[in-house]
Order: sequence, then C-alpha cells, then structure tokens
Amino acid sequence: MADESGRRNDMTVAPERTDQVVVARARSLMDLAELTHQVLPGHRSEILEGQLIVNPPADGPHGVSLTGLTLALAPLHGGQTQVVQAMGLWLPTGRDDHAVPDLAVVDDDYRDHLVGYNCYRPSVFRMVVEITSANWRDDLERKREAYAAASVPVYVIGDRKHGEVVVLTDPVDGEYRTRSVHRPGESLVLPESIGAKIEIEADLLLSR
Repeated sequence: MADESGRRNDMTVAPERTDQVVVARARSLMDLAELTHQVLPGHRSEILEGQLIVNPPADGPHGVSLTGLTLALAPLHGGQTQVVQAMGLWLPTGRDDHAVPDLAVVDDDYRDHLVGYNCYRPSVFRMVVEITSANWRDDLERKREAYAAASVPVYVIGDRKHGEVVVLTDPVDGEYRTRSVHRPGESLVLPESIGAKIEIEADLLLSR
C-alpha cells in the first residue's frame, strides 16, 4: 500500500491465538484480507473501522451451537428467506469495512445484491448472529455499532463470556434502541420480522 509520498508500505497482521505472522505487500486491506484465506486455512478475516481482524477457527461448542441454531431456524430456509453461515456483510463504516457473521437470515434475492468478495448489501440481512469466542469484545462492542450503523434489524449475540443471550433490535442513528437479555434455562422468541415467530432456548447459543 502506498503512503502519501508514493512509497509502498508493508502490511502486517498477527492473527489471534497463533504465533504465525503474515507479512505481504498489498494495495489495500481487502487484498490482505483475501491473502489470509490462502495462507491461514480455517481463519476468517473481517475489516472493522479500517482495521483488519483475523479470527482463528472456532472451537467445537461454537460449532455445535451454530448447528443447533441452524436446525431451529429451518422453517426460514427456503421461500422468501435463507439461513446462511459465514456470508459477508458490507458495512457503511469504511471503504473496505465488512463483517462475516457466524449466522444470518437473508432475503432470498440476496444474489442480486452482491458487492464483492462474497459480501452483500446490508439491506438483505434480516438477522445476524454472533457466538463469542476469544475476541468477544468485538461482538459486544464494535460489531454492535457496525450492524446498527448498517441498519440490520436484529442482532443476536450468544455471549459465552458472560453466560447470556442478548437480542438487539430497532436500529436508529447507529444504535440499537431495544435490548433484551436471556440467561441459561430461559427461552426467547425471535422477532417475527425475520420471517416467522421462532422460539429457542438460550442454552442453545451458550454451549461451552
């Protein structure tokens, strides 16, 4: 990437929980994000507020929660909506900003709204879900702000760090105005705006 004087700079990224360091010449952060897919199999890259984040592969309980939630959302898969994992969401917060939510419910015509790099316009996302891992602060803070700025109607967080499920709705001016918290042993009903009224157990998103 060139600086103001025209000289090229090296971009460096150190993925969490790995001692590998990727050093590469790249014209943009997006180029470097794409490179991580090649040199760090299983890792997932995102750009939040102009900063490249490389997430390590999720643990087993994380995957179990995603599978369980996918099955619970089966009534939404097909017809007017689809249930997808690891689909990129283009963010309005920066030139290359994008997130890759763990799970999402999207409009069936999402293919017509591809921006690039497997990222789609936020208007097709009815709900995004994140299940926290080592980088839990990103899910609770930076992604909350980013998804609200993108006007994603429903953001669900399986907060394994604090043992609770948080449901955020009604994004206005970059903030979610409604927040509900559900703890182990409780059930919750997801907003019908995602395509159907679906009840799930909070424990489903809190596997450890």
